Amino acid sequence: MGRVTEGADAVGRALNTALRRVPLEKVPLFRQSFIALLIVLAAVLSATLPWLIVTDAITMWLGVAVAVAALVFAALMARHAELRRWEMLVPAADFVAVGLLRYGTGDQRSVFLPIVLLAVIWVASWPGRRNVLLPLVGTCVTLLLPYLFSSEGRGPSELIRLAFALIVYATVAAAVNELARQAKARLERARAQQHAVERELNRAAVVQQSLLPPDASTLPDAFAVFGACVPAREVGGDFFDWYPTSSGIAVTVGDVMGKGVGAGMIAAAVRSVIRSSVDDGDPAEAFHRASVGLTTSAYDTETQFTTSFHARIDADGGVLWADAGHGLAFIRRAAGGVDRLNSADLPIGVGTAWHRHRSQLNEGDVFVCVSDGVLDLFPVELEALYDLEQLLAATPEPARIVEVVEGLARERERSDDVTVVATTLVPTSVPVRP
Repeated sequence: MGRVTEGADAVGRALNTALRRVPLEKVPLFRQSFIALLIVLAAVLSATLPWLIVTDAITMWLGVAVAVAALVFAALMARHAELRRWEMLVPAADFVAVGLLRYGTGDQRSVFLPIVLLAVIWVASWPGRRNVLLPLVGTCVTLLLPYLFSSEGRGPSELIRLAFALIVYATVAAAVNELARQAKARLERARAQQHAVERELNRAAVVQQSLLPPDASTLPDAFAVFGACVPAREVGGDFFDWYPTSSGIAVTVGDVMGKGVGAGMIAAAVRSVIRSSVDDGDPAEAFHRASVGLTTSAYDTETQFTTSFHARIDADGGVLWADAGHGLAFIRRAAGGVDRLNSADLPIGVGTAWHRHRSQLNEGDVFVCVSDGVLDLFPVELEALYDLEQLLAATPEPARIVEVVEGLARERERSDDVTVVATTLVPTSVPVRP
């Protein structure tokens, strides 16, 4: 019985693989086409090959006619939705067709009885335990139909053979029905999980949207600032922020390890703490406060950490910055060179101390900071950082840098968010004395 179950499992998997490519309304037509083809082929071979038996040609071709009629009805079902509730008539006709074919090609000596297995699988694959009984009834019709055409007695061995055949086909029907039940249960669980994921993504998208800074019009006129965050299909923990300070502006880019609402909540917490440090001119102190805030909160910082870059840019171009394991901030010089602002400090949630650094932003220079999702936009992983620097070197305008990176992000399928911020000093016009 184990081999029968394994065989039914293999047949079921093969049919399901083929049926996935067929529109739902045409599945009965597809199934019946296959069964009708086998019955027609069996009759043609029996009529043409001398070593196959034909004991009653009329009954044999009558079985073919029944199978073809069922095929026509299946075709009508594919066109008319109201007929689909009568789908049971199609495999029921197949049980009769195979019984007629069997009687016409030698009765108990016929080699075509296994065709009935396809009708058994068809009915047994429907949900509900009663669909194990229906194939058993159909198989009884197939096996007992010859008694209607022949008055010859059947010996005990023939009856025992028929009984064992019924047991085998009933086992197949039970196995297929159980597989179908399990498949339906898995499908329902998968759909429920998908709906849960979609709800999670919607909530995460709302959280991530709330992390975007206000319009750059709130910043001093001495700066031109541009930014974009392009979320992936699975919302992550990217965020960026800018806000005015007493001497210029502050710019922050962060990336929380992880996805979904949890990452978004940590990103919101880090962003808020860094913002609250606006009166402290030391960017490293902002990271220290964020680390303390996460450590003393309910967030799981042992498994989730945040890389971040935070800079204070003065109106005279002085840049005071700290890097918490981010490593993706640059100054694109007016002459075309690119300086990378990097440090050995660890991410928030891993490190305990951060250091401040100082750089200078001259007229025509552009400060750029991106998330690591930008590196995924380039074809060769090991050369992605070099390719990014080449892109910056070839693009002098901050608005154009953001536009190019955002365009690449929207063109490609990605698993990570893409964030980019670019700013430059706006030249001050000097009045010309007459």
